[in-house]
Amino acid sequence: MSNGNHPDANTMPAPRVSWKALRWNLHQLTNLSVVLLIVGVFVWGWAGLWFAVPVVLFGALLTDGIARPGSNLFYPTVTHGPRSGNKVALTFDDGPDADVTSRVLDALAEAGARATFFVIGKSLTAQPALAQRMVNEGHAIGNHSWQHSRLQNFYFSNWHTQEIERGLQAIRDASGRPALPLYRPPVGLKSWAVGRAAWRHGLTLVAWSLHSRDTRLLDAEAIAARVLDRVQPGDIVLLHDGHDLPGRHRPLCAHAVRLILKGLRDRGLECVTVPELLGWQEETAD
Repeated sequence: MSNGNHPDANTMPAPRVSWKALRWNLHQLTNLSVVLLIVGVFVWGWAGLWFAVPVVLFGALLTDGIARPGSNLFYPTVTHGPRSGNKVALTFDDGPDADVTSRVLDALAEAGARATFFVIGKSLTAQPALAQRMVNEGHAIGNHSWQHSRLQNFYFSNWHTQEIERGLQAIRDASGRPALPLYRPPVGLKSWAVGRAAWRHGLTLVAWSLHSRDTRLLDAEAIAARVLDRVQPGDIVLLHDGHDLPGRHRPLCAHAVRLILKGLRDRGLECVTVPELLGWQEETAD
């Protein structure tokens, strides 16, 4: 029997993605570069610099597609939900952490809030009880790769496929549930290879519309203030309950979450999972 709160992968609508759509962006950029080249040479007489503008433009657009988490260049990416409601989604990356994640879950439970945890597969495998607690308390678990390599974006699609598959398997093994088709690439970087691997598995890529800057700010109150000063309905908020480097922790997260949850409640905003924010169908009781 389901608790009625945790979305099941089998009920998730397939993302509206096709490989043809993924190719479209690069083709249009190429066409635009050719047009600029022709205009430059024959109209504006750029002579020796005829190649500069299209090359620079093309390079800038590719760089933006790689480095900006919300870019749709290589793959359609979700950054926020409907702006017309009263819901926001807190999302947590790089966990789980035995101590920090437990305290984050305590804070969420006390506030009656639900969230989404984008977990590192190998960290989740080491903390299967936390996976069970997440799903039992109505939270969603998303894939954040198996090992969170900071060089991952430079690898080929087969390597990304293996990272995604191992992350999905870790979620299934630890939670005892089907893995949701949610993926957040490490560091938010994307490439053609990431897009191809995500397309193969029918994944929905999830970025964020509001970064808490909790990896830089050294005070929980400052983290919470940044979120609460900027939050609006539909936001997907990025926080970190874990760390991708062994032996490191982010202990400020739990206290910041308590402050954020109180501030959201005072603003009349409901904290839900990403699938709930996007209106995905939930699992029903058998």
